[in-house]
Amino acid sequence: MSWLALAIDWVIRLYLFIVLVYVVLGYFLSPWHPVRQTLARFIEPLLAPIRKILPAAGPVDFSPVVLMLALLVFNQIVQGFLLMF
Repeated sequence: MSWLALAIDWVIRLYLFIVLVYVVLGYFLSPWHPVRQTLARFIEPLLAPIRKILPAAGPVDFSPVVLMLALLVFNQIVQGFLLMF
């Protein structure tokens, strides 16, 4: 595996972990907590467009799940493309 493929895979997996931490902390920390606000700066720019497209499902927000699935699919496509060369 090339170093570029490994680096992209590592970055995407790190971002997936950050999304997961952001979701879990959303249950325990207030929205104004500094840790949650810092994570929101990284996560919300990608969640906002998904929230505009997805219909409201009551109190449940499925946008992090959609984002994580999209990142996983993107990672597979990029890895497949990079490994062809």
